[in-house]
Amino acid sequence: MMTGYIHSFQSLGTLDGPGVRFVVFMQGCNLRCGCCHNPDTWEMNAGELMEPSYIIEQYERNIAFYKNGGITVTGGAPLMQIDFLIDLFTLAKQKNIHTCIDSSGIAYNPNNEDWIKKLDHLMTLTDLVMLDIKHIDPEKHKELTAQPNTNILKFAEYLDKKQVPMWIRHVVVPGITDDPVYLEKLGYFIGAFKNLKALDILPYHDMGTVKYEKLGMEYKLKDVPPMEKSRVPELKKHVLEGIKKRRAELGM
Repeated sequence: MMTGYIHSFQSLGTLDGPGVRFVVFMQGCNLRCGCCHNPDTWEMNAGELMEPSYIIEQYERNIAFYKNGGITVTGGAPLMQIDFLIDLFTLAKQKNIHTCIDSSGIAYNPNNEDWIKKLDHLMTLTDLVMLDIKHIDPEKHKELTAQPNTNILKFAEYLDKKQVPMWIRHVVVPGITDDPVYLEKLGYFIGAFKNLKALDILPYHDMGTVKYEKLGMEYKLKDVPPMEKSRVPELKKHVLEGIKKRRAELGM
């Protein structure tokens, strides 16, 4: 069995997939999102090395609470440790545990045939992917995350092709990702996917600032105010308009 670099666990998570979840925060990410509240998961080959069987043991300690939930791996970028995920989810499916990957999709590499074969196998063990699209515009995405979004969007297309159930998450940051034009473009893009099961529009918060201070890191969005939750329905409406437009064109 492979070992994986793990940052931490969260028991009884309620925002990380259906039901109550055991959340595994994996270590390592090559995005540098301005709104990230887990910068301590960025460093590769850090955290604590763990075996998949140990994680299953931790899950089973509170198994009664996870009756309608399961295990969610997040990060960091969990797909950067794909061999470990395959072993973990293999054990999980042997025990009939619902499996979810919460990911930005940044690790997706369509040009690496060996990696894609591993991903194909992992997807047979995965019940749900929660895909966090940071920004639909390529240049704006680079400004926000220091990385292009090309392979992230290709990952969404891959999930649709493989018919893996997908939830889309989008954090709305005032002045950065709340432009109605881009929100409708996001909706237009995801509107083509038959595997789309849910859409979460999440208001930006600044609760991660304390963590940056403790780490001695600069918080790039320190001057950006938190998003008012009352704006979420209005902003989500723009995304839904884009979805509706695309589906009308496709006859879906």
